[in-house]
Amino acid sequence: MRYFIGVDLGTSSVKTVLMGEDGRVAGLSQRAYGIYKPRAAYAEQDMEVLWKATREALCELTGKYREHLGNLCGIGFSGQMHGLVMTDQEGSPVRNAIIWADQRSEEAVLSLYRQIPEEQYRQITLNALGTGFLTASLLWVRKEEPRNFERACRVMLPKDYIRFKMCGEWGTDMTDASGTGAFDTARRDWAWEIIDKLGISRKLFVPCFESGELVGKSTRQSFTETGVPEGTPIVCGGGDTLMQAVGNGTMEPGVLVSNVGTASQVACAVDEPLCDPLYRINTFCHVRPGLWMMAGANLSGGVSLQWLKQNILHMDSFEEMTNLASQSPAGSGGLLFLPYLNGERTPWNDPEARGIYFGFNLNHTRADMIRSTMEGIIFNQKCSLEILQDMGLSFGRIVSSGGGARSRLFREILADVFGKEIFRSLVQEQAAVGAAVTAAVGVGVYRDFSEACRHTARLDQDVVEPDPVRVKQYEEQFQQFKELYPANRRLFYGNRPHGV
Repeated sequence: MRYFIGVDLGTSSVKTVLMGEDGRVAGLSQRAYGIYKPRAAYAEQDMEVLWKATREALCELTGKYREHLGNLCGIGFSGQMHGLVMTDQEGSPVRNAIIWADQRSEEAVLSLYRQIPEEQYRQITLNALGTGFLTASLLWVRKEEPRNFERACRVMLPKDYIRFKMCGEWGTDMTDASGTGAFDTARRDWAWEIIDKLGISRKLFVPCFESGELVGKSTRQSFTETGVPEGTPIVCGGGDTLMQAVGNGTMEPGVLVSNVGTASQVACAVDEPLCDPLYRINTFCHVRPGLWMMAGANLSGGVSLQWLKQNILHMDSFEEMTNLASQSPAGSGGLLFLPYLNGERTPWNDPEARGIYFGFNLNHTRADMIRSTMEGIIFNQKCSLEILQDMGLSFGRIVSSGGGARSRLFREILADVFGKEIFRSLVQEQAAVGAAVTAAVGVGVYRDFSEACRHTARLDQDVVEPDPVRVKQYEEQFQQFKELYPANRRLFYGNRPHGV
């Protein structure tokens, strides 16, 4: 049996899996870390802390499964998207990474649109520029930290730095690069016209590869630090949303994935570079030429429940929360939650948006608060579903993914809000598995991603059906949900007009 390692550099932890060529996971290891928030709008991580966590996770994995290392044929990578990592000439980070959840760069976004007309910019990138995207964060650094900007010799995404530490080669991939705000998504290359107009040196941008391309081999130093044998082929990998699709085996058009992790996304594959006319949905390159992904990104997914657990209800576990939430009726007794605890991307692209519990009365309980939080996350995903449907896309299957998929209550809410059957992938740690599958494709064990997914994808037989009564109830409540942000937008900004 040939084996592959997948490394998934997430927001709150790094996970490494050892996968056989049959798609079965032989081993898993994980290390947690936090987000540094020196100010409320900031979100940073120390890449050396993330590299240390990755080393420890890999050491645990390789230590437990030494007998498999002789048949280890490749390593692939998955990572949190959008964030900015800047390194100096020696390859050391210039400063902490500014990650996707960061909201400081609103003025940088506006300044870019003053240099490049917004519609012209979007037609090239197929995306609106958001705070927390690499380009917006880089412009912020240039203005606010000129010494750090001058020291930078390369910029990349977080997982790319980890891969460099293992093989000594610089690079990124099409999927992650298309989420930077400096990429020509249809042409699958850096948007040099935009980069030049912004006055940024082309030399900062590392080479770009397809996800399954071989980019190097693990070094002797990497073996010393991680236990991964020297010379193991290393494949580029991709952004976590794309790697989750590979891990779920949901790469073909006509399948919609609802993912609830720290953030949440609704995503689907398309065979041409489509984009939402209002740019509320992101369009990314997928893992092979001729395939793209459309994704509605919500900044607060499971983190909303974590915030509620730790800061308000002081409960011990998500399982305890879910059990309690199941005692609340559908609709949570009229309580609505707007899950904008950290600003929002889809559908508003507004870093100033904030969370709301609306409709409290004296009869509401902790159970209602938890269930309304879960419902709010799914209501927000339905906003993305409506945008995709308005574009003429239809879906024969909806797959629940991520940590939220483990909760049957979450899947029931999803079925009732979407009005569709909900399938669940039996693959655990889909992004890490997707990275391992990408490695297997890259070294030629599978002919292509379609063949790989046929071998590795497994769906639960427990399909959740929508309940007609609850579907109608949720549709009425969803109409109220959609009114909450527009009705309160002025209050989020105080006396300051939107976009200033």
